[in-house]
Amino acid sequence: MPEPLSQAEARVRLLPTSLSAPEIARELYVSVNTVRTHMRHVYDKLGAHRRLEAINRARALGLFAPVPQQA
Repeated sequence: MPEPLSQAEARVRLLPTSLSAPEIARELYVSVNTVRTHMRHVYDKLGAHRRLEAINRARALGLFAPVPQQA
């Protein structure tokens, strides 16, 4: 990753969940526009165009926990 995530961008830690942008905003007590801006910056820094692609790249870089294994 050419540029590390800022602290504000890293706060969007709920990206790998099934929560929508408005739900993430409520969890973080910020506006939906703020969440979407941070998500867009995260996508750009990871070179991703879609949420799932960004999540997979972030996991590969160790930024998110790996997918839990099912028993």
